[in-house]
Amino acid sequence: MISVVLRAKNEAAWIGRCLTALARQTVPDIDVILVDNESTDDSVAIAARFGCQIRHIDRAEFSYGRALNRGIDAARHEIVALVSSHCVPVDDLWAAYLLAHLGPDGDERVCGIYGRQEPLPETSAIDRRDLWTTFRDERVRQTRDYFFHNANSGIRKSIWQSDPFDEEIRGVEDREWGKRMISQGYQIVYEPGMRVYHHHGIHQGRDEGRAKRVAEVIDVIRTGKQS
Repeated sequence: MISVVLRAKNEAAWIGRCLTALARQTVPDIDVILVDNESTDDSVAIAARFGCQIRHIDRAEFSYGRALNRGIDAARHEIVALVSSHCVPVDDLWAAYLLAHLGPDGDERVCGIYGRQEPLPETSAIDRRDLWTTFRDERVRQTRDYFFHNANSGIRKSIWQSDPFDEEIRGVEDREWGKRMISQGYQIVYEPGMRVYHHHGIHQGRDEGRAKRVAEVIDVIRTGKQS
C-alpha cells in the first residue's frame, strides 16, 4: 500500500529504530527500499534483517536526487514515502496520514506531503530551536510556497515518473522539485500529524560549509540563475 525509500550512509545507530517504527504502523503492506551510499557499518545488514530491498549508489555517482530516484524506481506502490534513515516515526499513525492525503480518497491536486520533525532530548539547542520554528502545529496547504522536506515526506509515484528529482544539484532537491510542482498547479501539504524524531535537526547546528552549499543551491532555485 505504501513504499518507503530510506537513504543511508553509516546509519547503523538509527536505522533499526526507524525500521522498527515502520513495522508498527497501522497501515498494512509497507515495503522499504534502502539506498545505501557505501556504508562501512552495519546499516545494510540491519536493513536486510528487516526484509528491505537494497539498492546501492557509490560516492562517484551520488547526489541526493539520484539516490531518491533510484529508490523510487524500485518502489512497488503509488504512494512513496521519503525518509532519512536517522528519522524515526513517532507513533503508529505516521503512514495513515500519508494514505489519507495521497491515497484514493485524497485530493489529486496534492502532489506531495511533508510532516513534522521533532527533536530528541539530546538534540542541541540550536537544532531544537530550528525544528520547533520550522515545523509548526497547523496543517498548511501550499499553493505558492514550495518548501518541501524529504527527511519526512511522501509523493505520488505517477507524478514523479514525469518529474523526477533533479540529480545534478548539490542538495535541496526537495525544494527544487516543490517549485516545479507548484508551477504546474499542484499543491503541497504540510501535515503536522505525520511526525518523526530527527535528532540533529534540519540545519545540523553550525556547519558553515553545509550552510554555504545549501544557500547557493537555494539561490539558484529562487532566481533560476546559475552562479
